[in-house]
Amino acid sequence: MAALTPELGQAQRLVVKIGSALLVDSDGLRAEWLKALCDDVAAARARGTDVVLVSSGAIALGRKVLGLPAGPLRVEQSQAAAAVGQIRLARAYEEALVPLGVKTAQLLVTLDDTTDRRRYLNSRATMQTLLGLGVVPIVNENDTVATDEIRFGDNDRLAAQIAVTCGADQLLLLSDVDGLYTANPKTDPTAYHLPVVGQITPEIEAMGGDPISGLSKGGMKTKLMAARTAVAGGCAMAIAEGSVLHPLRAVADGARVTWFLPDTDPQAARKRWIAAMKPKGQIRVDAGAVDALRNGKSLLPAGVTGIEGRFGRGDPVVVLDGNGGTLASGLVRYSSIEARAIAGHRSDEIEAILGYPGRAALIHRDDLVI
Repeated sequence: MAALTPELGQAQRLVVKIGSALLVDSDGLRAEWLKALCDDVAAARARGTDVVLVSSGAIALGRKVLGLPAGPLRVEQSQAAAAVGQIRLARAYEEALVPLGVKTAQLLVTLDDTTDRRRYLNSRATMQTLLGLGVVPIVNENDTVATDEIRFGDNDRLAAQIAVTCGADQLLLLSDVDGLYTANPKTDPTAYHLPVVGQITPEIEAMGGDPISGLSKGGMKTKLMAARTAVAGGCAMAIAEGSVLHPLRAVADGARVTWFLPDTDPQAARKRWIAAMKPKGQIRVDAGAVDALRNGKSLLPAGVTGIEGRFGRGDPVVVLDGNGGTLASGLVRYSSIEARAIAGHRSDEIEAILGYPGRAALIHRDDLVI
């Protein structure tokens, strides 16, 4: 089983979730720990690994600044604390990473951003662009506007969704526990650690417990929910105790963790998801486009001979060859109205036709299933 365990140093795209209790204590920001974490992030970037940080801590930082009492906060108090703490959190990461030659960006998201198709696509495109430019995005839930009805509720699940959104192959949850146990080791002396979970069964789910830390909201149950999301998207996920200095280095050096293993990779999982979607339209293409698609190319507007149906940007469509046979399925980057306007035209003509610069491909090869 150990041979199947992923190696953190081999990750192509790594999402790291940082819990509040790791970043903030009763005295405020744990600056030395944050600096050591950022040293690890810079080392990962130097190896060629894309890194995304999903960081809790804004409310914990803000409530201290505002002098709010310990214990549960009212919604408006949480939102106010987040507004004060978020700017401090982003600045702390920037001040720790910029001297190491790493650029940072801040992304604040809500549950609506992942359920609304257009906002999801915009978030995905922004993140892909930032990573392509070598930037480390710092992601957090937008607690200043989110309410209980429109929030993830914990950054474990948010991190898993971000990992799937950006196509990460590894997700690391840094927490106050070193992985999954068969029961709560604090109360059950017979509990033992599980180094690898190959499948999340009902028995595995029954091992989830309640939050231990007073600062964090996510317990093992939310981590198991995150694991289910991650592995379904082809992303391996690990739970690690993160309070040590240089936590990423510690995991890479063999610290005890629990790995949850996917049965596929992120790209294959995405293709499988696309293939299972019900198409909302059809796009007919010429022989040149057929050859290009079969050779792994994107679908350009120039090769399109016809558009059928009504669809929006990001909707699933089926691609037909000249004889009406099904060639591929994919997620289209233009609405049906826009697609009809640019069909048969070169990509460099799109701006003149639509009045704004568009994307070169009608369907990108990463969003195509032949």
